[in-house]
Amino acid sequence: MNIEDQNQIPPTEDNEPEIKPFSTMSPITTAILALFGIFLLYQFGGALLTIVILGLDLEKANVTAVRLLTMGSQVLLILLPSLIVARAVYRENTSYILRTRLPNLKEVGAFIIGLILLTPLLQSFLYMQNFTLEWLASISPFIRNITNILDQIDKLVDQTYGNLLKSTSFYESSFIVFVVAVVPAVCEETLFRGLVQKSFEQKLTPRLSIFITAFFFGMYHFNPYGLVALISLGIYFGYAAYISDSIFVSMALHFTNNFMAVMAYFLLGSDELINAAPAKNIQIAPQLMIFVLFAVLFFSYFYYLRKNYSRLISN
Repeated sequence: MNIEDQNQIPPTEDNEPEIKPFSTMSPITTAILALFGIFLLYQFGGALLTIVILGLDLEKANVTAVRLLTMGSQVLLILLPSLIVARAVYRENTSYILRTRLPNLKEVGAFIIGLILLTPLLQSFLYMQNFTLEWLASISPFIRNITNILDQIDKLVDQTYGNLLKSTSFYESSFIVFVVAVVPAVCEETLFRGLVQKSFEQKLTPRLSIFITAFFFGMYHFNPYGLVALISLGIYFGYAAYISDSIFVSMALHFTNNFMAVMAYFLLGSDELINAAPAKNIQIAPQLMIFVLFAVLFFSYFYYLRKNYSRLISN
């Protein structure tokens, strides 16, 4: 299946007495306004909600209240606006834009296998990226100043997630999985791989639509060291959503990625899959070997999936 040949604006019958418009606004304009408008709404609206409900001293805030606020902000300030914009702009084509086709389990499983191969590939890339940054910082004061700033940003991100993930019971752990894995998968995929990417696809090539959406997906997360890895995940999620034409496939991938990170924290007491900041005393040779191994495995599987996707899902 060729990535260039799928999902364009649905055709209308020539003999219809009245042709209904596909959208009430340019799809490109819709995508851009959704990206920036919902970003501002989520960041500033979320900050305002946090101050009003929890106050300014977040370190003393009840962790359950923080989790509920995090979940509520995603639903109210990302999911709900996305659905409202999709319905307002694509009145007759809302389901088409949001890719509401239900996939079969083989489709979901096929892409999850790819994600399982992609995860160690990206993790080894992070080690090598950070090793390089540490080396450059050791010989360049300018790079060192930049990494110091990035360290501060990353520390804030790490503290936020670290507090959310601390658990003392099975029920609390289940709630954490729901807040950190289920809710973001539904809310963020509806915005990015649904409304935004599908809007871009109406006027741009699928490859460009996937990349632009993935870039903003990475930027949304404010994770400076993990930016390249997040963009890479966004590209994979976007490709999966495009080829399957189902938002539920990318939701499943997003959930699986976050779930693996949460499980790593619970079982290993480590947030390595979440914290992308430079680690000390990295052995670069083993990481390079892991990177090459999983690069070969992932891209071989990806090539196989592209060539055999139609057959895989029809059997």
